[in-house]
Amino acid sequence: MRDQLYINGEWVSPDLGGYMDVIDPATEQVLQRVAAGTEEDIDHAVRAARRAFDSDWGQTTGAERAVWLEALADELHDSQDELATLEVGDNGKPLPEAQWDIGDAIACFRYYAGLARELDGRQDQPLALPDERFRCRTRLEPIGVAGQIIPWNYPLLMAAWKVAPALAAGATVVLKPSELTPLTALELAGAADRIGLPAGVLNIVTGLGADAGSPLTLHPGVDKLAFTGSVPTGSKIMAAAASDIKNISLELGGKSAFIVFDDADVEAAVEWILFGIFWNQGQVCSATSRLLVQEDIAPRLIERLVEETRKITIGQGLEEGVLLGPLVSRGQYEKVLGFVDQGKASGAKLLTGGKRPAHLEQGYFMEPAIFDEPAHNSIIWREEIFGPVLCIKRFKDEQQAVQMANASRFGLAAAVMSADPQRATRVANQLRAGIIWVNCSQPTFVEAPWGGMKHSGIGRELGQWGLDNYLEVKQVTEYVSDQAWGWYIR
Repeated sequence: MRDQLYINGEWVSPDLGGYMDVIDPATEQVLQRVAAGTEEDIDHAVRAARRAFDSDWGQTTGAERAVWLEALADELHDSQDELATLEVGDNGKPLPEAQWDIGDAIACFRYYAGLARELDGRQDQPLALPDERFRCRTRLEPIGVAGQIIPWNYPLLMAAWKVAPALAAGATVVLKPSELTPLTALELAGAADRIGLPAGVLNIVTGLGADAGSPLTLHPGVDKLAFTGSVPTGSKIMAAAASDIKNISLELGGKSAFIVFDDADVEAAVEWILFGIFWNQGQVCSATSRLLVQEDIAPRLIERLVEETRKITIGQGLEEGVLLGPLVSRGQYEKVLGFVDQGKASGAKLLTGGKRPAHLEQGYFMEPAIFDEPAHNSIIWREEIFGPVLCIKRFKDEQQAVQMANASRFGLAAAVMSADPQRATRVANQLRAGIIWVNCSQPTFVEAPWGGMKHSGIGRELGQWGLDNYLEVKQVTEYVSDQAWGWYIR
């Protein structure tokens, strides 16, 4: 069933009959064949989503939609072990990380089921007006058909982040997963099929970005575009949306800073630095890949950081004790190694890693790399690498740390570590990023807003903000006075 598309509540073959291979990044072998959808398939999916929205789904109550979301969560929960194993296969991440992701995806559907129930109580809210001759109320209505494109680094979790709030709001969905990691998205379609989710409410079309993703962004039947991925692709989607005045939300790249002050606990700092950059093989948009260390603490911290980095167990994600799997694809592997080569050529000192592990001859594996003192204008300091590569620079004082952290075109996340709560709060408030972590890095909760400033995107996902992405606000104002208006007719 995984080699078909899910459109209008049915498993269908791609219109042009094309297929593509999903590769296991640990073995470089074909894991599964999936359908290669094209513009025709996208058109079928969007039309199905429109019919579903215009018929019954767009008029359902939040309480009714909550039942469907809970049912989806239950289905995913029942197969969570198989889903985690599948995620290891197509993405490469270690099993404990995949298990964490699947658990978070299930929790996301349950959370938005709760918000869907609350949505009914937010309808027809009275709004105080200065003129008593009028009465006003507000309504929250679903935005319509949502076209969603998700990345390969958290395949099912990113699907949940977009699908759950959209369905909770009453929108219908056409989801295009990454061609590199589409398998768990197809399993989500399978869950929708098993619970009998109304036809056309959720449609999933696999395919290449140019063949399926681009037609989705340009389709006139789509009311809302939601995308997570690179800045260049986000820019193209923004242009496509502008041509048809579509509502958009974009979660794009990052080059996040981690500031460590000299009063920080070295061991705690090392632990969070490692987690901030090497989790998920560094393939995280919010990865704290720029480490800013105060001068006095730098020698001790860097020594311990290199020691612990060299201890990280690298291998196939299902092997016990593995903490770093392969990069997701040959293209990503070559790209990251290219950044390492450019870093060395630019004069930055490579302290460790940056090459294939000696014991792994096959797969897209790379030892985690740490660069010391790259130039401010070097590509490894400025650009998102999206791999296990950390760059370190030193700073003198708080003012310089903030200036260095903010000197980036990205503004997704940042972290600050200090034993002084007042300083940590002061610095957090000055950092130009949408997500700030204090004395930690990367914790993510479905209840909290997620999104960036500057080139890191537009809008917020998760929490109430994620639901509002898929809602339109309507005001209904009524003239209630017994007196005639009397402007033209007196």
